[in-house]
Amino acid sequence: MSIQMKDRTEKSNTGEKKAVGESAADLVRDKMVVGLGTGSTTAFAIKSLGHRVKQGLDIRGVPTSYQSQMLAIEHGIPLTSLAQDPVVDIAIDGADQVDANLCVIKGGGAAHTNEKIIAASARRFVVLVDLTKVVEVLDHYVPLEVMPQALELVKCQVRELKGKPVLRMAVHKDGPVITDNGNFVVDADFGKINDPEQLARELSGCTGVVEHGIFLNANEVYVGRPDCEIEILKA
Repeated sequence: MSIQMKDRTEKSNTGEKKAVGESAADLVRDKMVVGLGTGSTTAFAIKSLGHRVKQGLDIRGVPTSYQSQMLAIEHGIPLTSLAQDPVVDIAIDGADQVDANLCVIKGGGAAHTNEKIIAASARRFVVLVDLTKVVEVLDHYVPLEVMPQALELVKCQVRELKGKPVLRMAVHKDGPVITDNGNFVVDADFGKINDPEQLARELSGCTGVVEHGIFLNANEVYVGRPDCEIEILKA
């Protein structure tokens, strides 16, 4: 991957996110079923799609979370579901980190289970990031959606895999974060992840884990650069 890395501790730039979100929205055509991801970067894509819908674009959106559902409604995007439209033409979503092989970690917004279902249902899965999210080797914590009664069991299994599990706590309420599906989120730190595919298989085998945040099926990654130019990385 030729892209020049940037210190990912640097504060993300709103201009980069806006540019990459609007660029991805331009991929959508009439009659498409569109997976609408969750997060600040994808929000720009949803807003841009809403503007195009007002101009006559005929699409149906499948939201990945209550957040994206409310944003889509606010901007006038007609909604559907996988029950009605089981094949998604394009899914557009953000990410917490992307490596040189386009392996992705998602789940900062605690919506990764629904995001993975919609991404797996899509003919084309496009990930949106700013340059701070691009690394050679993944080292971000991996979010796990966990059934509440399996919390301690999952922590034990993560430790057996040499990870450090932390229950994600809510900011504006007492107690843990609760997903849209009614589950907990455990953030598991594995340090540098040299083999994301192997770790993905191991986490999928953990009893009580509904879904993990490693995504291996991105077709393209749109990267917003500091000059608001877009770089497209392809699998």
